[in-house]
Amino acid sequence: MRVLTSDPPPPEFEAYLQDRRRTGADRRDEIWDGVLHMAPAPQRRHGALVMRLATILQPYADAAGLELTADFNIGEPSDYRIPDAGLLRPGPDAVFLPDAAVVVEVVSPGDETWQKLPFYAAHDVDEVLILDPDTRTVSWLGLAGGEYRPIERSGLIDLGPTRLGELIVWPPAG
Repeated sequence: MRVLTSDPPPPEFEAYLQDRRRTGADRRDEIWDGVLHMAPAPQRRHGALVMRLATILQPYADAAGLELTADFNIGEPSDYRIPDAGLLRPGPDAVFLPDAAVVVEVVSPGDETWQKLPFYAAHDVDEVLILDPDTRTVSWLGLAGGEYRPIERSGLIDLGPTRLGELIVWPPAG
């Protein structure tokens, strides 16, 4: 469902947004070029997959000198995305990060994962790792010439999509 409202929004809608902020329901909301994209919390298996992936990626991140992190903001307050996880280079702590070495996205029904690629490219994210729990597929993309293309091995950690797919214990389908 798409919703378009006036700017500023009507008082009732603003109250709804304030309630989302108060309860934490807005934790996964993103701003795309000033447009609010409201996202509900993902399915149970989505979170389980992110946790399983973290246990696999941690030693590879450590060996490469990268920091494995849970969801974070990439961009700036008026235009940002929130990947499910990422690998970051050493740097200062901030609410909004300008870039990342690797972002991880887990596909959820109806989400906008694949539409985020141009944004990530514009923010110099070296690699994007996309997991689809429905098809149990791993897509690992590397930035080349301003676009993402499938890669067989990460240029940042000693792992690739085939081996990662073998290591993942996929959560049961919903």
